[in-house]
Amino acid sequence: MTTHTLSVLVENKPGVLARISSLISRRGFNIDSLAVGPTEFPEMSRITVVVTVDDMVLEQLTKQLNKLVEVLKIVELDDAVRRELILVKVKAHADTRGQMIEIVGLFGAKVVDITADAMTIEATGSPEKLDALLKLLEPYGIRELVQSGLVAVGRGSRSITDRTIRSERPKPIRVVS
Repeated sequence: MTTHTLSVLVENKPGVLARISSLISRRGFNIDSLAVGPTEFPEMSRITVVVTVDDMVLEQLTKQLNKLVEVLKIVELDDAVRRELILVKVKAHADTRGQMIEIVGLFGAKVVDITADAMTIEATGSPEKLDALLKLLEPYGIRELVQSGLVAVGRGSRSITDRTIRSERPKPIRVVS
């Protein structure tokens, strides 16, 4: 089984996210990460979903997703820019605060809240970068962690919305980059 990142362009209508997530879960597969948001066109949204399945199952999954009326296009993102956001609250005492601020600076993150006994850090980056930051912060005592779903966009000038006519539904296709 391998991890696949799918970018799903959908009509911006109520219930679309629920239909997509239930279609995946009904088949017994876990969604590793899920993020949804608007695109450059207000009538469309982009869902970035990460699943760990084998290639045969992925093909079946994309065929099933393409049958949903609101799904306009599905692209598997192999060569892509991937980012996540974390907010992490860490125990912070006067004697460790300087070390933690140094770690935060090395990762290009920033302190967004500080109290006498805690520090909240905001960081964005690839999943690997964020994992490395969390490993360095663990010895200080992580009190709370919130992590967004992965968002990704393919490298280069092509866009998932290229050749998508907004006024009519394009023929569903699966593009593998």
